[in-house]
Amino acid sequence: MIDCLIVGAGPAGSVMAKEMASRGFETLVVEKRQEIGAPKRCAEGITLRGLKYIGIDIHPLGISGRIKGAMLYAPSGKKVVMEGDEMEGYVLERKVFEKDLAAKAIKAGARYMVKTQAIGMERENGAWKVRVRGMDGEMEIKTRLVVGADGVESKVGKWAGLKTVNRITDYHSGIQFEMAGVNADEKYIHLFFGRDVAPLGYAWIFPKAFSANVGLGILEKAAKMKAYDYLKKFIEEHEEFFKNAQPIEINGGGVPVAHFTRMVADGVMLVGDAAQLVNPIHGGGIARAMHSSVMAAEVAEKALKKGELSEDILIEYERKWDEEYGEKTRKLMKLRAFLEKLEDKDFETLADILEGEDIYSLTQAKMTFFLKKLITKPSLLSLAKKYLMD
Repeated sequence: MIDCLIVGAGPAGSVMAKEMASRGFETLVVEKRQEIGAPKRCAEGITLRGLKYIGIDIHPLGISGRIKGAMLYAPSGKKVVMEGDEMEGYVLERKVFEKDLAAKAIKAGARYMVKTQAIGMERENGAWKVRVRGMDGEMEIKTRLVVGADGVESKVGKWAGLKTVNRITDYHSGIQFEMAGVNADEKYIHLFFGRDVAPLGYAWIFPKAFSANVGLGILEKAAKMKAYDYLKKFIEEHEEFFKNAQPIEINGGGVPVAHFTRMVADGVMLVGDAAQLVNPIHGGGIARAMHSSVMAAEVAEKALKKGELSEDILIEYERKWDEEYGEKTRKLMKLRAFLEKLEDKDFETLADILEGEDIYSLTQAKMTFFLKKLITKPSLLSLAKKYLMD
């Protein structure tokens, strides 16, 4: 019998492992992949503000680029620049970053088993019996607490009886090349909007030390092609960035853009993408994932010490999350619904009337100023009021 079994060794899983082990709990992490950090399904960006807020330090080798802001491109190519302290951040090297998080957890006392997949679990005498399959065959692990850090397709949530299937419209289909030879200003991330670029999504360039992540996310119901075809088209139509560029890695997958599920059951907590804790506007989730683990560990510590891990006790974690992010996420969901109604001409209008700081305020769910900005654009104002007003 161990105290805590964590399924998944991404950022959420390893931060949870470090938090639990450092509190003196016997902690084991199982990871189905043979290598922590690969394959990446992420553009690898994170803000300094987010890291500082949750108290996470990054090893210098895990940093592949330093960013001072973002350049946003309307369909015509018109550019809006976002800069400032709030926008500064890093483009990570996830394969190093995640190994560093795991190493810190191991140093704190956690144990890890890679190439080991959880294949089922059942409740037994107030604990969980989890079956895993690894290099040495199958075994059972008994644990007081199971933490699902197993990503968008969370099996832990499903096995615990939590809703794990969201509406198809709350997933974007994403694909990304890591490319060498990209000609883009390395001090900025670059974001491209338009129905012909990425229907109901956006395309991106995230510069790194000797390469760049180049990808896009689309909502397939609005698409005429597959995400891969849109990405090829995007690269072909932007020769100024990609004339001499070539892919050196390719990744793809579903990107959740809505928090959908309960986060706890008896003896179970979900963290990070397993509970789809992403920003619904841009789909970013690294900082939120790690923060969810910090919150979960605080609640888990009290529950384990009391010897009471019922849903009624663990629900404090869900309440903590909702107090911190609930209202903001609900507002951003409304903003996403509004943005999905816009045509390319509307994005051009927004590029004309909004400054970089305005767009940043929007991403922070500050809506009142935005409605004032639209006062001279009656059709857009009417649409915004429909979706953004409470």
